Amino acid sequence: MLSAKLLEDRNLNKDELLERVMEEYGQAVLYMAYSYVKDHGLAEDIAQEAFVKFYGNVDSFRGESSMKTWLMRITINHCKDHLKRWDTRKILFTNKLSEILHERGNPEIKAIDAEKRKELHSKLLKLPVKYREVIFLHYYQELKVNEMAEVLELKPNTVKTRLKMGRDRLYRLYGEGRGYDG
Repeated sequence: MLSAKLLEDRNLNKDELLERVMEEYGQAVLYMAYSYVKDHGLAEDIAQEAFVKFYGNVDSFRGESSMKTWLMRITINHCKDHLKRWDTRKILFTNKLSEILHERGNPEIKAIDAEKRKELHSKLLKLPVKYREVIFLHYYQELKVNEMAEVLELKPNTVKTRLKMGRDRLYRLYGEGRGYDG
């Protein structure tokens, strides 16, 4: 795991550090961005912006948290800022409509495995952001409660509560799709 010690390594310049951080956390940053914006292209843009901000501010990294935590916080902030903009809402609607039309004409998406992943993904994206982000950080990024609390700037008990409530809501969403109460 990368840490503040990398910054102290005299043989590692900012460019090399960025390369290592991108290799180590690139997918995590991309998934986090996607969990917010629900669009692959946009998530890639936001991930790139997060790494640019990381690169520009790496000298100010104090090592009070892990680099992963710091990078996730940068990513989340970029996502939230992006979603606040009116033009973003319009683009997201247009992209979602295009995605629906594309999926109807693609027979490969009907494969059972893809459907299960799609169903989970769809239900996860139906959750409010406050539940979706803790589930994502816990299951996809494998962060501990204290790390999630740091990333989200919340108290650990709040994270635990949101994780439990998010799981409960996800379970109920699965129940609704099968015609029984959950």
